[in-house]
Amino acid sequence: MVSQNASGYEQIQLIQADPARRNISLVLTQVFMWPFVYLILLMLLTFTQKETFRTETRYILFGHSLLVDLIFLCITDIVVILSYNLVVIPLRFCIPIVMLIGAVTACAPLTIVAMCVERYVAICMPLRHHAISTSRRALIVILVIWILSSINPFVDMFILISTASREYLSQLTHCHYEIMVPVKMHQFGRALLYVVGLAVILTAEVFCYVMIYLAARAASGDNKKSTSKGQRTISLHLLQLVLCTVEAICPYVEAVVMQYDINIYLIVRYVNFLAFSITSRAVSPLVYGFRDEKFYAAMIYYMRCKNNTVSSDAVKQS
Repeated sequence: MVSQNASGYEQIQLIQADPARRNISLVLTQVFMWPFVYLILLMLLTFTQKETFRTETRYILFGHSLLVDLIFLCITDIVVILSYNLVVIPLRFCIPIVMLIGAVTACAPLTIVAMCVERYVAICMPLRHHAISTSRRALIVILVIWILSSINPFVDMFILISTASREYLSQLTHCHYEIMVPVKMHQFGRALLYVVGLAVILTAEVFCYVMIYLAARAASGDNKKSTSKGQRTISLHLLQLVLCTVEAICPYVEAVVMQYDINIYLIVRYVNFLAFSITSRAVSPLVYGFRDEKFYAAMIYYMRCKNNTVSSDAVKQS
């Protein structure tokens, strides 16, 4: 049972951490995270208000990426608040929470590659784009993404239930995915599969980038402008994938640091959380929300309408 309690040392150190630093970290997390949550909510509202966005493949995938990011940020924030307030709950109740976190974490890179393939089809196969990229197929792709993303969490859950002791499953704990993979060999196998998956996704991204780059060189006039914009979008998606990759590597770096100094470990873990877990979720809104002229114009329009409505209500009340 020693391997099953490997995360216990980390939890004890978190509980014993300086309360002042813990409170400051919690406040900074809220200040850093909630502007992104507000931005994503605003973009989701814009997405639901206009029929064009709900029927066009690129916007459907974008709306899905926003929803995935929102779920991740909100659940992660709840877990952070519980952890920093030293709240422990039965492990059985943590399992579905961390399974959902694991699924939405895997959804992010898969959605990114789906968006890249859609841009590749739009730019490199313009005559077949409308026939290939339909709203029905976009919904099927989203369903496949969720099925693929849920495989690992369910496999981890079945392995945990079949191998863990009753004492382990009934203990109180902080919610983090490590409780699902307490055995070192299982952790290694899961990490290896995740890295292989990211390598496949990165290969697809690079392929799309190269093909769009070649199309941009061969294009002229308005076509050249469109392909160049698509090339920049793919570049930002590549950045997002790099952030996802670094996020996957961070726990192993943190594990090494923890062996030497727990205070440095807490700092490194917190910086990694802000820099990669949250920042990587903020790239999607920047890619499409602000760079896409149609979506940006609609978002500004709804913001102004909301502000005018609020002002009118205030005038009436006065």
